[in-house]
Amino acid sequence: MSLKRIKMISVFGMFGLCFLTHFLYNWLPNSLFSIFFPVNESIWEHMKMMTSSILIFSIIEYFLYKNYRVSHNNFALSVFLEVSLSILIFLIIYLPIYHFTGSVFILNIIVLFISLYFVNIISFYILSLRPLHKEVLSIIGIILVYILFGILTYYPPRNYLFFDKVEKKYGINIYEL
Repeated sequence: MSLKRIKMISVFGMFGLCFLTHFLYNWLPNSLFSIFFPVNESIWEHMKMMTSSILIFSIIEYFLYKNYRVSHNNFALSVFLEVSLSILIFLIIYLPIYHFTGSVFILNIIVLFISLYFVNIISFYILSLRPLHKEVLSIIGIILVYILFGILTYYPPRNYLFFDKVEKKYGINIYEL
């Protein structure tokens, strides 16, 4: 199996995991899951669904690389860029659509898939580069992303990105407008 084939599988694996991670907090509500999985239906909380799916499937990817002896470099950097750029790419594509159409399920799914596709292309190239020796910084970066998720879950700004239109609330603690 080649690096390219594993990255193609990853797009679909991450995409599929998004459907599972979307509901994990509802099924098992606890403080740890509130950091990694969406606690409401806001746009921002869905970034956790996508990034956690990337993180989980990256662990699977790592074992695939080892099992099939696939040459790769910069694994942690690749994961950090996937996690952080997925948020940026998704919001850049999604927000203009959202402002014109509102939340349309099929468009949300398409934007999610496109975002995962692009970050996996970027990841492929990062994994193909010579070693850049940024692994420790990348792991710290991933941790900081999840610290930010935790803070913004419990102390969300009053901004439409953080507002759950279904339950009319922000984050996990603020239930009334």
